[in-house]
Amino acid sequence: MPESSDWKQKYRDSLREMESEEKRWRHIEQALRRLIGRLCAAGMGIDLQLDDELAALAAANRRNADATELESLAESLTMTVRAVDAASPVPTIVIAARWDSTCKAAAKILQSLRSLNADDAVTPDLLSRLTQIRSDAELAAILDKVAGLVHVYGAALALDCVQAAAVLTEVTNRLAEVSGFLAESGMDARYRFEDTVSVNDSVISHVRELTAAVNSATELGVLQTLVNTRLETVTQQVQAFRSREEHRHLEHTGRAERMVARIADLERETQELNSKLDSEKHGARVDPLTRLGNRKSFDERIAHDLSTGSPANLPVTMLLWDLDDFKIINDSYGHRAGDRVLQSVATSFMSALRAEDFVARIGGEEFVMLMAQMPFAKAQQIADDLRGAVESLRFHFRGTPVRITASCGFTDLRPGDTPALAFDRADAALYRAKHGGKNACVAA
Repeated sequence: MPESSDWKQKYRDSLREMESEEKRWRHIEQALRRLIGRLCAAGMGIDLQLDDELAALAAANRRNADATELESLAESLTMTVRAVDAASPVPTIVIAARWDSTCKAAAKILQSLRSLNADDAVTPDLLSRLTQIRSDAELAAILDKVAGLVHVYGAALALDCVQAAAVLTEVTNRLAEVSGFLAESGMDARYRFEDTVSVNDSVISHVRELTAAVNSATELGVLQTLVNTRLETVTQQVQAFRSREEHRHLEHTGRAERMVARIADLERETQELNSKLDSEKHGARVDPLTRLGNRKSFDERIAHDLSTGSPANLPVTMLLWDLDDFKIINDSYGHRAGDRVLQSVATSFMSALRAEDFVARIGGEEFVMLMAQMPFAKAQQIADDLRGAVESLRFHFRGTPVRITASCGFTDLRPGDTPALAFDRADAALYRAKHGGKNACVAA
């Protein structure tokens, strides 16, 4: 029973802890939305067109719009900001003051996110990128990623709470069954004790009465009849007690056998539950659309590759991919068409890689690969082959042929690297590929 109580208490503590974490994530999301609202308010009054965009973004933020709507509004806002900057630049002093305060607020939110999960490699990466950005569009992109990160962690935490609640309920039911069995056994033991005491008192009473009768008897015949009567009564009581004991023993044995069978069933159910939780944990590391790994699985893989540094795996090359003009496909043909493109590209990547290679979808149209034992020159050749494979994909939407291309930035993992450093190098190379004409592979 103490072990069972400890087990139950551990799950209760875990559930309370996850509920607390979920509340903290909600507070972070609320703080982020307040920041968006304040940024919109701070930018009002510069330009009428910009005011309209900021008002639309603020309104969407107040009604807790989803990531898709916010992303669309952020893209529209970015183009408007660029147009406003080109037409009538804001005084440098005003820009500097607003820029400094905005970056500080964003950094504070990122530090809060980092404190919630020390193993998270995404938040340090965003903090590093925050120190290097030079435009509102880049800052908006970082805030958008932070909002997505809060949403993902909040959803994962909610799922963990549901799973923990299910486990706790199951454990509580099992403990209730064991408690019932022990209660019935204790009740049987008490009845047995009371019955034994009753029979013992009755026998002692008969013996005392018989002794008194023997001492006072004057005739042998009367004494013999009295003794026989008393002994017959005692014999009947002992036989009745034995019969009750046998019945109790059979009932106890039957309950024990049923409990043993139930425990076996519970052990089987526990194994099934553990398997289900393992499967769901694995599913949390898989992108549901493409069936590739997701950002969490990538963070774990690159951390492992950097921490082990096994000569058998070196050198390791990271390839960061981004589909060119993917937003145009979504806007022109719909998200279902975009999903088909992502699935086809994922299949193309998977079919071209080796079993020991790793590929994940880490963003809307972003993919990343890790290739062990891959020299840089060979990686460049493979990257170009993969780029050509994507370009050769043929799509027709609403009778119109659509050309799909991808850009890639790649780097090798180096001694002293952190996941953020390696990712930044690949991201910088990808940036050059995108701004150099797209449909290209550029080495860091």
